[in-house]
Amino acid sequence: MASIKKLDVSHLIGQKVGTSTILNELARGGMAIVFVAFQQSLKRRIAVKILPKSLMTAAKAELFQQEAEAVAYLSHPNIIQIFDVGEVDEFIYFTMQLIDGQPMNHILKKAKKQVLPSKRFLPLKATLKLFLQILDALDYAHQQDIIHRDIKPENILIERHTQRPIITDFGVARVLNGRTEDSSIVRGSPLYMPPEQILGETTDARSDIYAAGTMLLAMLVTQLPLPKFKSHDALIKAKLLNKRGIFLERPSRINPQVNTIMDKIVQKATVYDPEKRFANCREFKNVLESYRQKYL
Repeated sequence: MASIKKLDVSHLIGQKVGTSTILNELARGGMAIVFVAFQQSLKRRIAVKILPKSLMTAAKAELFQQEAEAVAYLSHPNIIQIFDVGEVDEFIYFTMQLIDGQPMNHILKKAKKQVLPSKRFLPLKATLKLFLQILDALDYAHQQDIIHRDIKPENILIERHTQRPIITDFGVARVLNGRTEDSSIVRGSPLYMPPEQILGETTDARSDIYAAGTMLLAMLVTQLPLPKFKSHDALIKAKLLNKRGIFLERPSRINPQVNTIMDKIVQKATVYDPEKRFANCREFKNVLESYRQKYL
């Protein structure tokens, strides 16, 4: 089976998908390709995510359909909107909101490359404003019994003009009241995944809290303070064996804008045992709101 990274899809430019015409390729993920398209019926640009049938397995098709269904069920200003799903001869697809912006990981990479040390950190007030919106969206999704399970900077788009964060890529989301899945299959990004997800154990809202807490740390220091790992397998092994955590430094030791109280907040969100994390995103959000009011 061909690789998604090497698949030539140039012939799809100009093809009709529902009431839209594909204009250009935007991005590629682990199993799908996203295009920019023009929707004639509403005279607007949208995004089209496709899963080529040449790469499709039953498991991939199920995940793809589950993502569309999960996001379509949600309605929140900080969660990507799904418009339609469909199928053509060559691929299955869904259409969604096109965000004019860039992923959080690109913003962090730019900050990290700044010449002046003081410019290598994002403004703390703006960072917390963004993150509180993300927590609000996750809290809403959790109330609808949907766990994202792949929260990371790559899956947070920041709108160019409004600076609004948009959560994307619910491809490995878990619907709590839906059908059960094969727990032996580990899905997600090891760097941000909580231990219970790596182990294939039951995931819940606290799993997203771990990933969000790790992302908060990344946003505070622009590069996670990790030891060097030779492979993802080594990273996974270290996360499972080191129950005190794998981060080498606290955020306050790296970013002079950060108070030591924030160290405790990040620690609580990313603790190994889910029972010791924040019980839900509302609690996490309230603690950060208090921090913001007191220290910013």
